[in-house]
Parts: sequence; C-alpha cells; structure tokens
Amino acid sequence: MKRIIEIITNIFMIPELRRRILFTLGVLIVWRFGIFVPLPGVNMKAFRDLMAELVANFGAVTGYIRFFTGGGGGNLQLSVFSLGIMPYITASIMFSLLIKVVPRLEALAKEGPSGYRKISQYTRYATVPICIFWGVSASIVLIKNNLALNPGFSFIFTSVLCFTAGSMFVMWLGEQITEYGIGNGASLIIMSGIIDGIPAAIMEINKSIDADTLTPDKPLILLLLYLGSIAAIVYITQAQRRIPVQYSKHIRGRHVYGGQRHYLPLRINHAGVMPVIFASTLMMVPYTIGNIAGSTWLGKVFDMSQSGFWYTLLYIVFIFFFSYFWNNLYFRPVEMSDMLKESGSFVPGIRPGHDTALYLQNVMNRITLVEGACLTAIILMPTLSAAALGVSSYVAGFLGGTGILIIVGVGLDIMQKVESHLLMREYDGFMKKGRIKGRR
Repeated sequence: MKRIIEIITNIFMIPELRRRILFTLGVLIVWRFGIFVPLPGVNMKAFRDLMAELVANFGAVTGYIRFFTGGGGGNLQLSVFSLGIMPYITASIMFSLLIKVVPRLEALAKEGPSGYRKISQYTRYATVPICIFWGVSASIVLIKNNLALNPGFSFIFTSVLCFTAGSMFVMWLGEQITEYGIGNGASLIIMSGIIDGIPAAIMEINKSIDADTLTPDKPLILLLLYLGSIAAIVYITQAQRRIPVQYSKHIRGRHVYGGQRHYLPLRINHAGVMPVIFASTLMMVPYTIGNIAGSTWLGKVFDMSQSGFWYTLLYIVFIFFFSYFWNNLYFRPVEMSDMLKESGSFVPGIRPGHDTALYLQNVMNRITLVEGACLTAIILMPTLSAAALGVSSYVAGFLGGTGILIIVGVGLDIMQKVESHLLMREYDGFMKKGRIKGRR
C-alpha cells in the first residue's frame, strides 16, 4: 500500500503527466455525458421495450455492440453517440489490412510518421461513409419497428446527420486523448464503455443473492476467477519467445568488434484481440441474418445465447484461423531475415537468408498455435463459468471474452506510458524488477 501511494504521488508530481491524465479524464467525462443525449424524433418508451426483447433473444449480439457504443451499464442507449467509436474502428481495421495488400499504402507506411498521418487522414474520410451507411440502416430499422414519431425522409436525414456528427465527434475526442492525453484514445473510449457495465453486473449478483438463486460463496468464486483471468491475460500479453541473435565479429587492426549476443523478442499474443473481434463479427452476422429471415438451421448453428456445440466449434476454428491470418499478414520473416543479414547478425546454427526466414516462420507458427489456444480458453471462460456457477451470461461475460482482453491490453498500455514518464524523470516504475511492455 505504501508503494502504491508513493507511485500515485510521483505521478501527480510530474506536471506534464498530471496534465495529460486530467485532460484524459475530462474528455472521457464529456463522452459519457454525450451517451445520454437522446436521438430526436424517436419514441423512447417503445425503444426501451424493444431493447428488453432484443437483450432476451439476442443477448450476445447486443452485448458485443454495447462494448463499442458505450451503453455497457444497461440497455443500449439510443443517443447521438449510439454509433460510438465503432465506425472509426472499422475503418482503422480496414486500412490496417489494406496496408499489407495495396502497394501505395504500404509505401506510405514505410515513409514513417508523415506517411501514417496521410493514412490516418484516409481513415477519417472512410469513417464518414461508414457512419452514413449505418445511420441509414438504423433509421430504416427504427421506422420499420414503428419507433419514429414522424417517419419519412426528414426523420432519416436528421437521424443520419445526428449519428454521423456524433460518431465523428467521438472520433475527434479519441484523437484528442491520443495527442494530448495518455494512451490510445479510441481504445480508452471502448474500455470505459466496458467498465461501465461492471456496476450493473454487481447489482445483478446482489439481486440473485437476495432472491436465493445464488449462494453467498459464488460471488467470491467469481471474484477469484476474475482476478485469475486478469493475471493469465497479463502473463500471455507480456510473454515473449526470445530468439538468440549473434553479431558477427569484425577485426580492425588489433581490435575485435562485434560478437555480442542479443535476442529477437516475438510476442506470444502477437495478434492481440484482433482474432477475437474478427471471429465474433463473423459469427454474429449469419446468426442475425438467420433469425431475421426466420431460418431455423442458421439460428441453431450460430446461436449466440445458447452457445451450442456447433457454435462453439466454429468459434474456435475462426479464432485459430484469424490468428494465423493476422500473424502471417503482419509478420514478415523474409524482411526480418534480410535486416539481420544486412546488420551482420545471424541466428546461431541457422544459415543466413532463406534458412533464417524459414526458421522464423516455423517459430511463429508454433507461437500462433499457443496464442490461438490461449485466446480460445479466455473466450470459453464465460460460457463454462455460467454453466458451472449458475450465473447469467452477462455477469459471466466479465470473466473472459473480448471485454477483458481489451481492458487488460489498454490498462497495460497506459501503465507502460505512465512508467516511461516516471523513469524519464528518475522515479521508480511500477515494478522493482523488469518493465511493463505495452501493446503493439
């Protein structure tokens, strides 16, 4: 406790760090207030009734969207910020993939900060049509469900304008946090939306205890499982496979240069949360289409609420597939081999060039297998916990899944940035030994 108080004191003794933290908190407060600004022209009572029905039938779908739109504490909020940061995240993921397949974007990325500023500008431009598309779709759904007070073109135009303006403002808030605050703004906005649901989960646990549907020892077990999940995710996020690399020796006159050994670190969780996001999205779309179209077999296979055998099996397959897909897209063993060769370095026992690239690729394939297994265990934790402890899927959802991966990843990233400020001014970091490694 004494060390924690000392670290907090050191943090607020640094003017720049104190200013960045307070700015970040202020922007997040502004965003949270915007969540409760209602969308004009909508029958809110009918909307809340519809949301109650959707949560009962499409619990996992609404929960997944709730994480990104910020309505984590209850039913989805139909506000001007309803689209949240999700359109910007979609555009960012799209350009992250395009960088590796479009030569012009790849060339821009290799230019450094100036190239990434240009790519960020393209990402903002792409966010606008995504907002318009989702805004039009949401407006049509509201009209079809008789939720619009004055249905027609004027309602669609007003709704799309509010949705787009709100989402672009949230994107701007995220960029302000990234530039003037601490951490990645978009990730912080998503994390705050997830954390917002924790009080509602605690209240649900208390109601279950009062109703004698949950024994008093179950909350303690849930707390221990939650802390264990966080510890496991931190360990996986920080874990590395260190490949030894040797510098070649150079003799100049009577002196020998080089010959030192260092390590090439490869993260175990190289893809981060991206395989889970891709797999969740892919599983959500067919299920939603199947239920809307009235298809019984699609509804059974992609059952998000029941998490049946076929759903679980396909989910695991997609997680492994996207883990290999993302790592093969971003991990370039040939380029790494060429860089080692040009710097006069080599992996002991491996010939430089093609053999080194093949060795690195084989190592990454094995790492990806472990990564996929760890992500699968984290994703299945809520389902297994809900079945074993008899709690709702909403409460058990905080024990694993996309939410806890984002919380831990963003938390580590913020701690790494705060620690860098502390060490720069010769203060102690969070740990006496070792340093916190942020996300990629």
